[in-house]
Amino acid sequence: MAEAAAKTVLDKISHGHLECPICCCLFKDPKMLDCLHSFCLNCLEEMMSKQKPETEKITCPVCRREMQVPDGGLQSLSSSFFLSSLVDEVKQQEAVLGEASAPTVTCDCGEGKEASWRCLDCSDNLCQECRKAHGRFKSTKDHQIISVGDWHKSKMPPAEHSKPITRMCTIHHDHPLCFFCDTCDTLICSMCAALDHRSAEHNFLKIDDLIRSFRSEVGNILQKFEKSRQHFKSTEKSIKHARNRLQKKLAQARSDIDAKAEAEITKIRNKAKLLTDKVDKIGQKRDTEYEKALMHNRDQLERADQTITAVNDLMSQADDFELLELKPKVMHNLEFQKELKCEPVNHGPSFIGVRCHDIESDAELGEVCVSEKWQLKGEFGKEGTGDEEFQFATAVACFRNGDIVVTDTILKRLSLFSSTGRYKTAVAKGGLMHQLEAPWGVAVSYDDLLFVTDKQKVKVFDTELHFVREFTPSCDDVDGRSESNLQGIVVDNQRMAVANEGRKVISVHNLNGSLIASISNSMVDHDLAISNFGCLVFTNYEGQSLLCVNFEGKEMFRVKTLMNGKAATPAGVLCDDDETIYVAVHSGKKGGFQVQRYDSNGAFVAAVAQGLYNPIEMAFTPAGDVVVADLHSVKIFERM
Repeated sequence: MAEAAAKTVLDKISHGHLECPICCCLFKDPKMLDCLHSFCLNCLEEMMSKQKPETEKITCPVCRREMQVPDGGLQSLSSSFFLSSLVDEVKQQEAVLGEASAPTVTCDCGEGKEASWRCLDCSDNLCQECRKAHGRFKSTKDHQIISVGDWHKSKMPPAEHSKPITRMCTIHHDHPLCFFCDTCDTLICSMCAALDHRSAEHNFLKIDDLIRSFRSEVGNILQKFEKSRQHFKSTEKSIKHARNRLQKKLAQARSDIDAKAEAEITKIRNKAKLLTDKVDKIGQKRDTEYEKALMHNRDQLERADQTITAVNDLMSQADDFELLELKPKVMHNLEFQKELKCEPVNHGPSFIGVRCHDIESDAELGEVCVSEKWQLKGEFGKEGTGDEEFQFATAVACFRNGDIVVTDTILKRLSLFSSTGRYKTAVAKGGLMHQLEAPWGVAVSYDDLLFVTDKQKVKVFDTELHFVREFTPSCDDVDGRSESNLQGIVVDNQRMAVANEGRKVISVHNLNGSLIASISNSMVDHDLAISNFGCLVFTNYEGQSLLCVNFEGKEMFRVKTLMNGKAATPAGVLCDDDETIYVAVHSGKKGGFQVQRYDSNGAFVAAVAQGLYNPIEMAFTPAGDVVVADLHSVKIFERM
């Protein structure tokens, strides 16, 4: 059983690491190309023989890199001594196992014939026919060949092969190599250092010191490769997100076009087709660009991975002398890290929409919107204390019928308006029943229940602002803070999250108020949102930051919010179902606010609305428009 297990391990090693990628057999006289990939010399010669005679370049069959053939031909390529040694060792071990389990040794020609001979120079087992052929070829006729039986008796124990190798100088044969001349880029012995390399221009170091420095340098560059790989992965995720968003927007655009076309189908069918073709053409062109970006980045990453694999194999398998001999090639290949160029994400083309026109005799059915912009659709309210006025409109939410709920922090009032801004009713501090202390955040559940944060409690109302119930979130204290001050609240189909600005905690609850989890974070502030990629997104006013954590509290990203390259203060945050994040930010002056769009990785994409007065929190209407609490008014934006 132990012999079978050892044979299986040897098979895996030989198949996975010691087979030539061209002939798929164990390496024979392996040669290494400049890209660090190795092949049998004979396989390379056969490949070159099929090219034009004047061709002086060879293309690596693995990575497809083209490189110059040395002046001395393929024979002068660097030999992969460590591969040859490994092949020889594996063959010896297989022979030992074969001797114990089976009397027959097969010839290395691959035809399954019994081997009777062993070539000590090639380390190959030979059948009778291969023995004769070996003696006919000029390059092998002088090789030492003995019988397989004699070879089994004479071969050294495997332990001998693990002893350190001392490489002798090729000039001074009785002196070991002990220095590396950096000037001449070659290994030298003490006699070489004293005689041929003693002048001032020669700079040589001890092999141990140089190999330690070399390994450290290679390790640092490989770390940079790893950082590049992570950047490529992150960029690919963003590209895919933008591409998916494009497909969703294309589908929505086609749907809008069809809806408009059906209204006057007999008059506009041809125009609808023309517009659809225009949208599809733009979409196809942009999708092709995203595909190119993905393919470019994947090709770059694949090439980087191949380089990393080749270098890692070499660094782990070659001895110090071989590494120093191969140093120029290794460093030349690692230079590719500097050439890595990641195709950036272009979020702009991921948006496409349609603005339809009223039908006229010669007018087009609509126009294609190639970038996302918000258009003011409606506005209500002004500064004051009346029913339709605001002192500090803080948060908004929408019921399924389109009614809009607004909190006013200064007036301590909760007001209900129709979708067009007509005042309906209100709940305020000082009322006879269930008066409000300091209402801030509002959110509406899927079954039209309104959740309001009010100092230390969450109060629940129906669609006409009739009180239903209340509960007190139970949260752990952080940094010694004990005073609860509930601010933002957000609800999805199965849970709600409440931001406790006083205790710096986000509490996650079932819709009945029972606690699910408590997430401590010193950056917790006024507003938060739940994304459809399973995270909590929130802003930090003082820290001028946008943050994202998962429901276990692990931070996914933290980015600074900017306007025109300068730090800007974020307020409200809103997450769309296509993983888009919207943030209301300002630069310090009223009227200088904008709403910005970010992707799911926290990368800024674009400003979608400009010139707001002082926006705080935002909410979606049932139709997909965005309602913004803008200090003294409420604005409704149509997204295009």
